[in-house]
Amino acid sequence: MNDRVVSVLIADGRVHARSAMRLLLAQEPDVVVVGEAADMDAAISTMAACRPDVVLLDWELARQRTGRNGDAALNDVRVASPESFVIALSSVPEVRRQALAAGADAFVSKGDPPEKLLATVGDCRRVSEF
Repeated sequence: MNDRVVSVLIADGRVHARSAMRLLLAQEPDVVVVGEAADMDAAISTMAACRPDVVLLDWELARQRTGRNGDAALNDVRVASPESFVIALSSVPEVRRQALAAGADAFVSKGDPPEKLLATVGDCRRVSEF
């Protein structure tokens, strides 16, 4: 059994989405939400300050930073917190390929069951143990 607690930052422009993810993650005894951000500037500064194990990054929020795609925003994430496992989230499942190609470690559609997000956060723990 692993006693390691996973720290998570939630970056999503919608307060309801952040609240739902926070409530979901609060049910997991080995996961702690260390911060929330409603825009990329706040996300980047919070990442740099707390270096979370996992970043839940709304892909549309990342795209808003540049007005094009999320590549530049993901690069900023990697500079701010290079060790973080980045899970891109979107209500548009078709952007999965784009997010992964840009460097996200995983992708979860916002239409997926909540268990998928929890499993993906759990996967990051297994990856970080090596």
